[in-house]
Amino acid sequence: MPDSLSPGILALLTPRPRLQPSGKSLRAQFLPAMNANPFLRKAQSLTTQNRAADAAKHPRTRTIGLVLPMGYETGQRMTDSFLLEMIGHVTEEITSRGYDLLFSKIASPRKGWLDQLVQSGRFDGLLMLGQSDQHGAINELGGSYLPMVVWGERLPAQSYCSIGVDNVYGGRMATEHLLGLGRRHIRFLGPVNVPEVDSRYRGYLQAMAQAPLTMLQAGIVTDPIACSFTHDSAYEAIHEALRRGERIDALFCASDVIAGGARMAIVESRLRVPDDIALMGFDDVALAQNMSPPLSTIKQDLSIAAVAMVDLLFRRMAGEETPSSVIPARLMVRESTVGARPV
Repeated sequence: MPDSLSPGILALLTPRPRLQPSGKSLRAQFLPAMNANPFLRKAQSLTTQNRAADAAKHPRTRTIGLVLPMGYETGQRMTDSFLLEMIGHVTEEITSRGYDLLFSKIASPRKGWLDQLVQSGRFDGLLMLGQSDQHGAINELGGSYLPMVVWGERLPAQSYCSIGVDNVYGGRMATEHLLGLGRRHIRFLGPVNVPEVDSRYRGYLQAMAQAPLTMLQAGIVTDPIACSFTHDSAYEAIHEALRRGERIDALFCASDVIAGGARMAIVESRLRVPDDIALMGFDDVALAQNMSPPLSTIKQDLSIAAVAMVDLLFRRMAGEETPSSVIPARLMVRESTVGARPV
């Protein structure tokens, strides 16, 4: 056999054992050899790209995929107020364009899950709610799969189109509001392993670092208090912090749902909101205005976000390479930080 043949060709020409009759399909019998061969892996990747390009040019299903990747346990459930509102707005926008919606919650994604989803051919375009810890997989697909838009944080060296609120600015704005009210022992509550929450925490740290030294006494703690996205997890985290006697006069919570759990722990500890502890959320879902007292929060307008996400997706389905986008964050001041206003 000539020495000039490349290793890949040699691998293809190397004699293989004859396949024995079995209950397995031919694909199952060939799969180990296919996965071991770099040329076949590359061919499979090109197949994914070609199918994606074909789907973008020739829509067949009139269906949009909506995916929630859950690469780590955040505790976030489908009954979460943020998810319910976001999915509701997205559904209205997609159905108004004459398309159906296919929803998938991907728990503990395995390697190759996103390629398999795209190759399934069940949708003409893909919306993703958050990156979770799957930025690498999304980024790898983003270079070849045009009809995809991701709700989440804009990350370095990102190849895909994303849309989200300016989380760093929102975190800084929330913390500056609390500092402006004379609060000093301000703690951040939430899962900082989530990209959007990490950016909110970075905004919090920026505001705390820029506060005048005369405002902050020695011993100020800025470490985050960890919890998941659930009401119960936030309740347990603050209940335990207060039981330990940690000094807190304000809480900046990574979401409104988290703020609801924190509020319950504060009240059960016989403390008052906002007299003893001021409470700030993030999202401005319907829950925020109905809390007692009504919750000050950072608003990310989910109706605007849904319209923008779907508009970007349909432009990409038509072949346009759209840039990522950021929607504004707004401070919503309510009684949980400033107290009841005179009638």
